[in-house]
Amino acid sequence: MEKVKNILPAEIKVLYNHIYEYKKGVRNLILFTMNNRYSELAFKRLERQNIRYLVQKAGKNNINLYFGNPECLETIKMFVDRPLNRLTPEEDFILGALLGYDICRQCKRFCSRKKVCRISPENA
Repeated sequence: MEKVKNILPAEIKVLYNHIYEYKKGVRNLILFTMNNRYSELAFKRLERQNIRYLVQKAGKNNINLYFGNPECLETIKMFVDRPLNRLTPEEDFILGALLGYDICRQCKRFCSRKKVCRISPENA
């Protein structure tokens, strides 16, 4: 009889890569949007690795899973209490910075969202 291999879904493989990056110090905070069906598997994996995490509902079938350094998660708790598209430009900027996004791009995004950006395309 042929054995059936236990194949991990691509979504979980991506999560495991994020965990690897966090454990290696590449990133201090991760935001991973995933389908609810894998949430228990994700939570168990993070708990086994002693990684703190927060969960935020993201639509009907998805969650936003934040995990990383405790101080980053504490900061997230202070303002990410609604859908991400409803964050103020300032909150969006802080979140992007915590996630390690390119600061210059975050500045452009912030200005754009505030509708006061005066950077010409050739200087961007």
